[in-house]
Parts: sequence; structure tokens; C-alpha cells
Amino acid sequence: MSKRMENLPKVLVIGVLVLGAGSIASRMLVTKSDAAAGGVRVIIPARLSAKAQVGKVAFDANCGQCHGANAAGTGNGPPFVHPIYNPGHHPDAAFFQAAHQGVPQHHWNFGDMPAQPQVGDADLDAIVAYVRELQHANGIFYQEHRM
Repeated sequence: MSKRMENLPKVLVIGVLVLGAGSIASRMLVTKSDAAAGGVRVIIPARLSAKAQVGKVAFDANCGQCHGANAAGTGNGPPFVHPIYNPGHHPDAAFFQAAHQGVPQHHWNFGDMPAQPQVGDADLDAIVAYVRELQHANGIFYQEHRM
């Protein structure tokens, strides 16, 4: 048997491993919104919890137009995958308050956010779970807020 034929199984195994690793990496990585449009690079978790999966659907339907795919931001609204939205500065209740009452412009120059009365509390709870899982995948965790 030639040397080439002897090495064929090894080459095939290495090829399968490389392709598998590439496939896994592509699922874990990223969408990148246009930075000029206000977006940030977001690493997508390999798996979302069931609640966060529901939240992603609700986010895409109600928040994504302004806050971007995967909460990466757009030219119309800030990214939620940003340290300013860590739970120590913007607790979960802040998302509920913003959706129920709207919020005046304060951290960004996008203008005031209007209330979103079409988004119910169950959807908001799932949206917050989705945003928090995205934040965790991107190294954003609770940091005590100090003024």
C-alpha cells in the first residue's frame, strides 16, 4: 500500500474535525451590525434557554427594528449588548418601565423611546432573559452602579 493510501484515514479524520470545529464556531459567533449605524459586534450563545428563545422572537418582533438584530443596536436605537445595560445599572425592572412608560433620552443620542404598550409582561420577561443571555455571552455581568 502506498504511503498516500496509508495517510488517507488520518487526513479524513483531520478534515472532519476541522469542519466540525468550524461549524461549531460559526454557530457561536456573531453577527456584526454596521458600526456606522450604531451597532456593535455580538457573540451569539451556542444555546439559548427556552425562555430566551421565546424572548428572541418577541425582541425581533418588537425591539429589533430600533435595537438591532441580537440587540446589537442600529442608527435608531442603542445596543443592549453594552456594559451600560448591565443589571447593576439597568436592572430587569428598567426594561419593563421603559416598555410600559417610555424613557427619555439619557445615555445615547437617539431621542426618547416611546412606550411599547403592545408588549405584555410575559413577553418582556422573556425579552429580558434573552438580552441577559446575550450580555453574558459577551462578558457583560452585574456591576454595582455608582454615581
